[in-house]
Order: sequence, then structure tokens, then C-alpha cells
Amino acid sequence: QVQLVESGGGLVQAGGSLRLSCAASGRTFSRYAMGWFRQAPGKERVFVAAISWSGLTTHYADSVKGRFTISRDKAKNTVYLQMNSLKPEDTAVYYCAADEAIPPWRRPPDYWGQGTQVTVSS
Repeated sequence: QVQLVESGGGLVQAGGSLRLSCAASGRTFSRYAMGWFRQAPGKERVFVAAISWSGLTTHYADSVKGRFTISRDKAKNTVYLQMNSLKPEDTAVYYCAADEAIPPWRRPPDYWGQGTQVTVSS
């Protein structure tokens, strides 16, 4: 079992940047891949980015490639999502996720954080 807590969300103007953090606790000795999903009002939760346990392999949704960067600090049990050149359509609740499965994930991850709101104004 692993617990995930997101932070770093907030309000930012279009073109600005935010960095989300997700701190993991619990059975962190397991080799979990981690990632981010987002859900806008009235829409389905969709994949944003994922990173392997080693940190050597990353995956991104086409909508965020070139703008978002996922990384992890294994010593701190923390994964980050650096979001640059933000657009109003990036507005959503962002959820941290973890799974022992190797990305790209073919099913919803096993563990989820509570979500953090990101709002991008025009």
C-alpha cells in the first residue's frame, strides 16, 4: 500500500508555469511507476504523464508534449510535474497515481492521490 499526496496547484495566467509535487509514503520500497492524470469539469479523467521506477523512461499525452516534464526524486519518494506554457485548457484537477505495472499503463493505476486544482486564466 502506498499513500500519495499532491501539492503545488493554484491559479496561474496563460503562458505561466506551475510545478506539482506528489509525495509518496507507505510501502515505498516497492518499485512503483508513477504518473499524473487530470480531470476537467464535465470531462473524463485522462492520462497526462508517467515515469518508470528507474526514472529513465517517461510518457506524455500528446496534448502536453514539449510543455510538461515529469521527474522523480527517489531519495525523497516524490514525483514532480513541471508545467510550462500553460493554457486555459490545462485547467483541471490533477491527480497523482502509482502502480507496480510498467508504463504505458493499459488500465487505471492502483493508487491515487486526492487531487490538486490547477486553474489557468486567459
